[in-house]
Amino acid sequence: MKKIIFLVCFTSTLYSFAQTSKQDDKEAIMAVLKAQRIAWSKNNIEEFMEAYWKSDSLKFYASNGVTTGWENILIRYEKAYPTEDHTGKLSYKINDITKISDDAYYVLGEYHIKRKVGNADGIFMLIFKRIDGEWKIVVDTSC
Repeated sequence: MKKIIFLVCFTSTLYSFAQTSKQDDKEAIMAVLKAQRIAWSKNNIEEFMEAYWKSDSLKFYASNGVTTGWENILIRYEKAYPTEDHTGKLSYKINDITKISDDAYYVLGEYHIKRKVGNADGIFMLIFKRIDGEWKIVVDTSC
């Protein structure tokens, strides 16, 4: 009987730890997205880009093709959003955060940008990976 009670307690503890860890991961990812939203809304593209993996392997997929590499994606953003009138105020609606593996999640959502040059709305899927203890976007698909 003691073995059964121990087994139930041990299993419950593991399950609770897994759930807490998953919730902690999601909260950390949401914090990254919040920091990104604030940076964007301050017209600070470089700070916005801190959420992305600084690697030549970073990928950004959009309707006009694929851009690879952190520097190239920064240049793309700076060209597309040259002034505060273009960046405007960003908001997100997160529809799903799903664990892929111990150190990776995908995030599905919608973005809304209120701006003077015309509002912009779309959808996105991000893949976050924990790299050196930090959650970074390694793939961004936005339309």
